[in-house]
Amino acid sequence: MAVIHDTTLKPTKLELLASWLPSRPWYSGASEPELAKAGGFRLDDPQGEVGIEFMVVTDTSGTHPTTYLVPLTYRGAPLDGAEHALVGTMEHGVLGRRWAYDGCHDPVMVAQLQALIQGRIQAQDQNTSDTPDREVTRSYTGDGLTSTDFTTTATDDRTGTELPAPYGATLRLHRVLRPARDDVPVLPPEATGHVAGSWRMPDGTRARGLFVVLHSAPRA
Repeated sequence: MAVIHDTTLKPTKLELLASWLPSRPWYSGASEPELAKAGGFRLDDPQGEVGIEFMVVTDTSGTHPTTYLVPLTYRGAPLDGAEHALVGTMEHGVLGRRWAYDGCHDPVMVAQLQALIQGRIQAQDQNTSDTPDREVTRSYTGDGLTSTDFTTTATDDRTGTELPAPYGATLRLHRVLRPARDDVPVLPPEATGHVAGSWRMPDGTRARGLFVVLHSAPRA
């Protein structure tokens, strides 16, 4: 299980994201984001080497507050071939220098996200060690997948990130989060799996919506 350290980070995660987010095609705020942590969860790396965090942040720099899902991985050394996915580096008060990556390009995060969708692992609390996050829900109705079925060839568009899945299917991460009506996420008809969760709205209320959807291949 990942250990959550009560320590300092320089720069902080929000400072790191404030520099990185404006470069993303799905970011719609100002050139200088005004970010606040709104929620998220963690996944464990079976090898205990890579930190995996799905951060939810709200930006109030634009005309309307916008909430984003930002999966990050934290490593003790650079990830080979992932220079394009580097968000930045931080100095951790306990672990030393950490390299933070867009998790969609990190094979460890992609494998663990797949395991979460299939129900083989549980989402973990963002702030407390060895504590499941019961607000994160998932489903899977497809055939069994192996840990190598998804790749890290991620592509971004104006609302999200897609990862190729087997047989023409896609795994889509909703970068721009939308609250579900009555807090009940509705899956599209072609969905064969999903991850949903909650976050805090700027007015202090809780919202719930889809984080990730596994789409089946379109019919010919």
